[in-house]
Amino acid sequence: MKNTLKISAILLLVAGMTFSAKAQEADPVTETATATATIVTPLTLTNAGNMNFGNITATTAGGTVVLAPGGGRTESGVQLPSTTGTVSAASFEVTGEANYAYTVTLPVTHEITKEGSTEVMALSDFTTSLGETNSGSLVAGAGSFTVGATLTLLANQVSGTYTNASGFTVSVVYN
Repeated sequence: MKNTLKISAILLLVAGMTFSAKAQEADPVTETATATATIVTPLTLTNAGNMNFGNITATTAGGTVVLAPGGGRTESGVQLPSTTGTVSAASFEVTGEANYAYTVTLPVTHEITKEGSTEVMALSDFTTSLGETNSGSLVAGAGSFTVGATLTLLANQVSGTYTNASGFTVSVVYN
Protein backbone atom coordinates (compact mmCIF):
# COMPACT_ATOMS: atom_id res chain seq x y z
CA MET A 1 0.00 0.00 0.00
CA LYS A 2 2.86 2.32 0.75
CA ASN A 3 4.24 1.61 -2.68
CA THR A 4 0.89 2.34 -4.27
CA LEU A 5 0.75 5.68 -2.46
CA LYS A 6 4.28 6.50 -3.54
CA ILE A 7 3.53 5.57 -7.15
CA SER A 8 0.30 7.61 -7.05
CA ALA A 9 2.18 10.60 -5.61
CA ILE A 10 4.86 10.32 -8.32
CA LEU A 11 2.20 10.06 -11.05
CA LEU A 12 0.40 13.12 -9.67
CA LEU A 13 3.68 15.01 -9.54
CA VAL A 14 4.52 14.11 -13.15
CA ALA A 15 0.99 14.98 -14.30
CA GLY A 16 1.20 18.33 -12.50
CA MET A 17 4.53 19.10 -14.15
CA THR A 18 3.07 18.25 -17.54
CA PHE A 19 0.09 20.58 -16.98
CA SER A 20 2.43 23.28 -15.73
CA ALA A 21 4.63 22.98 -18.82
CA LYS A 22 1.59 23.01 -21.10
CA ALA A 23 0.23 26.14 -19.34
CA GLN A 24 3.50 27.91 -19.91
CA GLU A 25 3.45 26.94 -23.59
CA ALA A 26 -0.02 28.46 -24.16
CA ASP A 27 -0.34 31.11 -26.90
CA PRO A 28 0.15 34.69 -25.59
CA VAL A 29 -2.67 37.22 -25.89
CA THR A 30 -1.81 39.80 -28.57
CA GLU A 31 -3.17 43.02 -29.99
CA THR A 32 -1.97 45.35 -32.78
CA ALA A 33 -1.65 49.11 -33.11
CA THR A 34 -1.22 51.20 -36.23
CA ALA A 35 1.34 53.96 -36.68
CA THR A 36 0.33 57.16 -38.46
CA ALA A 37 2.17 60.33 -39.47
CA THR A 38 0.74 63.37 -41.21
CA ILE A 39 3.14 65.49 -43.22
CA VAL A 40 1.94 69.09 -43.37
CA THR A 41 2.73 71.58 -46.09
CA PRO A 42 6.04 73.34 -45.33
CA LEU A 43 5.83 77.03 -44.52
CA THR A 44 7.04 79.52 -47.10
CA LEU A 45 7.74 83.18 -46.40
CA THR A 46 7.91 85.74 -49.21
CA ASN A 47 8.96 89.39 -49.00
CA ALA A 48 6.07 91.32 -50.55
CA GLY A 49 7.49 94.80 -49.86
CA ASN A 50 10.49 96.44 -48.20
CA MET A 51 10.54 98.80 -45.22
CA ASN A 52 10.96 102.46 -46.07
CA PHE A 53 10.97 105.28 -43.52
CA GLY A 54 10.65 107.95 -46.22
CA ASN A 55 12.22 111.40 -46.00
CA ILE A 56 13.48 112.61 -42.62
CA THR A 57 15.21 115.85 -41.66
CA ALA A 58 18.07 115.32 -39.21
CA THR A 59 18.60 117.69 -36.28
CA THR A 60 21.50 118.64 -34.05
CA ALA A 61 20.00 116.56 -31.23
CA GLY A 62 19.16 113.36 -33.12
CA GLY A 63 15.96 111.45 -32.52
CA THR A 64 13.75 108.61 -33.66
CA VAL A 65 11.12 107.76 -36.22
CA VAL A 66 8.69 104.98 -35.36
CA LEU A 67 7.27 103.26 -38.43
CA ALA A 68 4.13 101.40 -37.41
CA PRO A 69 3.23 98.08 -39.07
CA GLY A 70 0.30 99.94 -40.64
CA GLY A 71 2.71 102.35 -42.35
CA GLY A 72 2.19 105.47 -40.22
CA ARG A 73 5.20 107.41 -38.89
CA THR A 74 5.75 109.15 -35.55
CA GLU A 75 8.81 111.32 -35.03
CA SER A 76 10.64 112.45 -31.91
CA GLY A 77 13.54 114.92 -32.02
CA VAL A 78 13.64 114.98 -35.85
CA GLN A 79 11.39 116.47 -38.51
CA LEU A 80 9.25 114.81 -41.16
CA PRO A 81 9.09 117.09 -44.22
CA SER A 82 5.86 117.52 -46.19
CA THR A 83 7.53 115.74 -49.12
CA THR A 84 7.31 112.37 -47.42
CA GLY A 85 8.97 110.18 -50.03
CA THR A 86 8.05 106.51 -50.01
CA VAL A 87 6.81 105.35 -46.61
CA SER A 88 5.97 101.69 -46.10
CA ALA A 89 6.23 98.96 -43.53
CA ALA A 90 7.84 95.74 -44.73
CA SER A 91 5.24 93.22 -45.84
CA PHE A 92 5.40 89.43 -45.97
CA GLU A 93 3.21 86.63 -47.28
CA VAL A 94 3.09 83.22 -45.59
CA THR A 95 1.79 79.98 -47.09
CA GLY A 96 1.43 76.57 -45.49
CA GLU A 97 -1.12 74.08 -44.18
CA ALA A 98 -4.66 75.49 -44.16
CA ASN A 99 -5.97 76.64 -40.76
CA TYR A 100 -2.64 76.14 -38.99
CA ALA A 101 -1.17 78.91 -36.83
CA TYR A 102 2.30 80.39 -37.16
CA THR A 103 4.57 82.64 -35.11
CA VAL A 104 6.88 85.34 -36.47
CA THR A 105 10.37 85.94 -35.09
CA LEU A 106 11.81 89.42 -35.63
CA PRO A 107 15.32 90.79 -35.26
CA VAL A 108 16.19 92.62 -32.06
CA THR A 109 18.26 95.28 -33.81
CA HIS A 110 19.65 95.96 -37.26
CA GLU A 111 21.75 98.66 -38.91
CA ILE A 112 21.36 100.46 -42.19
CA THR A 113 24.40 102.10 -43.78
CA LYS A 114 24.69 105.25 -45.89
CA GLU A 115 25.43 104.30 -49.48
CA GLY A 116 29.14 104.78 -50.23
CA SER A 117 29.98 105.48 -46.57
CA THR A 118 30.34 103.93 -43.14
CA GLU A 119 27.67 106.15 -41.51
CA VAL A 120 24.97 104.01 -39.88
CA MET A 121 21.55 104.27 -38.29
CA ALA A 122 20.06 101.66 -35.97
CA LEU A 123 16.74 99.89 -36.32
CA SER A 124 15.16 98.48 -33.15
CA ASP A 125 11.83 97.62 -31.54
CA PHE A 126 10.51 95.65 -34.52
CA THR A 127 6.75 95.02 -34.39
CA THR A 128 4.22 93.17 -36.55
CA SER A 129 0.65 93.78 -37.58
CA LEU A 130 -0.16 90.49 -35.80
CA GLY A 131 -0.09 92.09 -32.34
CA GLU A 132 2.01 91.31 -29.29
CA THR A 133 1.95 87.55 -29.81
CA ASN A 134 3.36 87.84 -33.36
CA SER A 135 1.09 84.92 -34.27
CA GLY A 136 -1.16 84.52 -37.28
CA SER A 137 -3.42 81.93 -38.88
CA LEU A 138 -3.17 80.41 -42.34
CA VAL A 139 -6.77 80.84 -43.49
CA ALA A 140 -7.09 78.68 -46.62
CA GLY A 141 -3.33 78.08 -46.37
CA ALA A 142 -2.27 81.73 -46.68
CA GLY A 143 -1.56 84.65 -44.40
CA SER A 144 0.25 87.96 -44.41
CA PHE A 145 1.68 90.51 -42.02
CA THR A 146 3.60 93.77 -42.01
CA VAL A 147 6.61 94.80 -39.95
CA GLY A 148 7.49 98.20 -38.54
CA ALA A 149 10.44 99.37 -36.46
CA THR A 150 12.07 102.33 -34.76
CA LEU A 151 14.84 104.17 -36.62
CA THR A 152 17.33 106.06 -34.46
CA LEU A 153 19.15 109.05 -35.97
CA LEU A 154 22.33 110.36 -34.41
CA ALA A 155 22.85 114.05 -33.77
CA ASN A 156 23.68 115.72 -37.11
CA GLN A 157 23.07 112.48 -39.01
CA VAL A 158 24.78 112.78 -42.40
CA SER A 159 22.36 113.30 -45.32
CA GLY A 160 21.96 110.54 -47.91
CA THR A 161 20.23 107.26 -48.57
CA TYR A 162 20.74 104.55 -45.95
CA THR A 163 20.02 100.91 -46.71
CA ASN A 164 21.29 97.40 -46.16
CA ALA A 165 22.02 95.10 -49.06
CA SER A 166 21.49 91.90 -47.07
CA GLY A 167 18.22 92.99 -45.43
CA PHE A 168 16.99 92.08 -41.97
CA THR A 169 15.82 88.55 -41.24
CA VAL A 170 12.25 87.60 -40.38
CA SER A 171 11.29 83.96 -39.81
CA VAL A 172 8.09 81.99 -39.27
CA VAL A 173 7.39 78.63 -37.62
CA TYR A 174 4.25 76.60 -37.04
CA ASN A 175 2.79 76.93 -33.53
